[in-house]
Amino acid sequence: MPQRRPVAPHRLPSQLLHAALLVVPLLPPVAARGQSALSVPLECQLKQGRWQPCTLTIEQMGEHWWLQIGEQRLVFRSDGRGSVTLSDPAGGSRSVQPLWTAQRELCWDGVCTKGEFPLD
Repeated sequence: MPQRRPVAPHRLPSQLLHAALLVVPLLPPVAARGQSALSVPLECQLKQGRWQPCTLTIEQMGEHWWLQIGEQRLVFRSDGRGSVTLSDPAGGSRSVQPLWTAQRELCWDGVCTKGEFPLD
């Protein structure tokens, strides 16, 4: 029987991240599978400011993720039905709507990301 070769991780544009984060809430949490959270280097923009390096960390696919932008952490939670809440470091929370731009950026009411996301 022929041996199977490992498959390289697929790299998909940021447009698919939102679908992965919201459409896959039935996957078991990363931590529950005995794996650490998935972190991905991206670029982020706050309120149409300059683009800067950031990290997306997915704690629970489709439910809980955050962006680390310098010292600032923006935490996102989804209820699995399309409602996303953004919590900021000052303790405020608000509902946000995802938006795809023509430049292939994923934004949530003034918080934008761009880059590639590995999906296994």
